[in-house]
Amino acid sequence: MQEFQGKVAVITGGASGIGLGLARQAAAEGMRLVLADVEQEALDAAAAELRAGGAEVLPLRTDVSRLEDVEALAEQAWARFGAVHLLCNNAGVGSAVAGSVLAGTLANWQWLLGVNLWGVIHGVHVFAPRLLEQNEPAHIVNTASIAGLIAGHLGIYTVSKHAVVALSETLHEELSRMDTMLQAHVLLPGPVATALTGARRNRPAAIAHEPDERDIEIPGRREWLAGHSTTIENGMDPAEVAEHTFTALREGRFYIYTHPWQQSHMALIGQRCADLLTARNPHVHPYA
Repeated sequence: MQEFQGKVAVITGGASGIGLGLARQAAAEGMRLVLADVEQEALDAAAAELRAGGAEVLPLRTDVSRLEDVEALAEQAWARFGAVHLLCNNAGVGSAVAGSVLAGTLANWQWLLGVNLWGVIHGVHVFAPRLLEQNEPAHIVNTASIAGLIAGHLGIYTVSKHAVVALSETLHEELSRMDTMLQAHVLLPGPVATALTGARRNRPAAIAHEPDERDIEIPGRREWLAGHSTTIENGMDPAEVAEHTFTALREGRFYIYTHPWQQSHMALIGQRCADLLTARNPHVHPYA
């Protein structure tokens, strides 16, 4: 799709961070917006800001881990606008401790995978058939992370993002075999200035007081995570991520990178590929 004026974008996690950056860029492109987010107050504020700038916005409180919420999101999007042309499955969560694979509690596994993976599954499951039937140029953008391409220090979060990459690649492969104008993409940002590490405030009430981790200590990990939180706070402006995304959509690129200057990530991806191709044990990179 080259022209977005008058088209309709549905953005989950749209009230802050990358989602709000995408919403602002979509509004600047002249798109009509359906904003979905689990935080009502932030959703109201984002909708008010975008409307003040002249955008037409439908804000809908949505918990993407719940299929019925995503089904309602689609129903209301089509009821209001009659079509959808861009779906950004963007909602995501992390936690202050990022959820170690060894130490993470089942409550943390369920929460992170419920939003980061099942939220994307629900979005594709509900929206893709409608977009195929609509038979107009359209895009599905699934937000993963550069962590979805490397073995990293972010535990359950890394697991969830690897799964989103695999889901997106498979969706792209299936759509490429069909006579359809629907395209799939995966967004792979590096550090972005968002409130991701504070997302624990949105844990469901049923597990709100459950601990993140069991009593298993991995030497050096907590110190690294403290520094990683600072890296996120000082990360790329979400507006720049959105600009990269819309450029990639116009160019038809599946993999959407946001940090071309981060050669360290490319080196880590290359190392992982070399390990896979030579059947070596994966490199264990130090916490640094």
